Amino acid sequence: MSARAVVVGSGVGGLAAAVGLAREGFAVTVLEKEAAPGGKMRRVRAGGTFLDAGPTVLTMPWVFRGMFEASGVDFDHAVPTEPLTVLARHRWAEDGSGLDLFADSARSEEAIGDFAGAAEARAFRAFKADAKRLYDLLEGPFILSDRRSVPDMIGALGFGGLQELVKLGRAESLWKALSRRFADPRLRQLFARYATYTGSSPFLAPATLMLIAEVEMQGVRTVTGGMHALALAMADLARRHGADIRFGAAVEELIVRGGRCIGVKTAAGEEIAADAVVFNGDANAVASGLLGRDAARAVDPTAAADRSLSALVLCMTARTSGMPLVHHNVFFDADYRSEFDDVFKRRRMPRNGAVYVCAQDRADDDAPRDVERLLCLVNAPPEGNSGPFPPNEVRSCEDRLLTLLARCGLTLEPTDVHRTTPEGFHRLFPATGGALYGPSSHGWTASIGRAPARSRLPGLYFAGGSVHPGAGVPMATLSGLRAASTVRADLASTLRSPRAAISGGMSTR
Repeated sequence: MSARAVVVGSGVGGLAAAVGLAREGFAVTVLEKEAAPGGKMRRVRAGGTFLDAGPTVLTMPWVFRGMFEASGVDFDHAVPTEPLTVLARHRWAEDGSGLDLFADSARSEEAIGDFAGAAEARAFRAFKADAKRLYDLLEGPFILSDRRSVPDMIGALGFGGLQELVKLGRAESLWKALSRRFADPRLRQLFARYATYTGSSPFLAPATLMLIAEVEMQGVRTVTGGMHALALAMADLARRHGADIRFGAAVEELIVRGGRCIGVKTAAGEEIAADAVVFNGDANAVASGLLGRDAARAVDPTAAADRSLSALVLCMTARTSGMPLVHHNVFFDADYRSEFDDVFKRRRMPRNGAVYVCAQDRADDDAPRDVERLLCLVNAPPEGNSGPFPPNEVRSCEDRLLTLLARCGLTLEPTDVHRTTPEGFHRLFPATGGALYGPSSHGWTASIGRAPARSRLPGLYFAGGSVHPGAGVPMATLSGLRAASTVRADLASTLRSPRAAISGGMSTR
């Protein structure tokens, strides 16, 4: 009889774990409280159409290609994608200036030279080289590894690698590292946005996050049919290997007996036994006792002060005029530091701050439709546990959003809006306070301190953006593959026959 595994949650981490386990012969049951897979890779309805309401582009496609091809499925056929030529369009309200970054880094260097001068173009070239070196240094020892301690990292890097890491990052904040590299404050703002990809402040997050620049330069792609199509394809891949995926099946308790997690109890009262349980919610939900007091010791809780960013997200259909949009657009106000002081120190909606707009019907310079689909996002504090923000504060934030866009030359006429506040995200993802990326990456050891795949409670494992190696679609997917390989290793003696390591997904490009 094959070993039994229950996966709680069908975000990309849970789906990746389900694929990896089912492919290795486990009898896998996936329990999802919502009506569709995806977790934060969700979609919502506005103006009679669906919009992606979470991640908007795909990076590190080799992670997914390896997972699909290990199952004998052509990823490019199962999940058609298109590369973006323009990675992002940026506008500054203070002086009306604008800058596009391109997939072709030589074009980006030329654009930066035209925008800020030859010296800043040379600084970008050096920054790009540093970002690549950081990525190359950390991909094996950190991104693709389960190493989670400083001694482990030092051992993996070796003395030479450690010296180079210190030289590149200098154990300083991302903002300080960018200030050493770029004289133009607008370029500091632009590249400091990489900290927000992990839900963090660039004034507190480590300089090693520069490596995200290399990830983008490796290619940014849109998914045909939207990012939710990737979740649907991963669910189909799990089913192909025999996984049973049940929607509308909330789990209310992790069953613990004899010091081991032996299954789950659903909200409907059904008990499902398992040799291994992979939890693909925020690890803090377990630590806070939401899944039972006996399971709470499995992982350390996340302090409220250590939570990552939340957001006010407006998914809308709208008529647009003025500034031409591309798929990725970022609009900046002048007082950049105040955005993160408001969010992380004052715990309020930012009075000034950047606005991200994803024009979901556009790739590069596509002509707008009469009415198009937009996702507009403003960073916000993760405060869902203490109650919702007052409606007037949310309305004021929305007004400031539209005002900033207008100052940058973009006019929106919404025809329908679906909004999600931090309190709404807290309801969707319990025990997070609305934080969207698990714990923040504040401090140079913060990323190493995330929960591992193997919990302290035998039989219970973790996957998703709140655990190692971190937040974001590729990282959460890698966490699920890591959870699957860890389960397989722990239960190898109970399987019917010895098996090889899970192929394609952890280290195969």
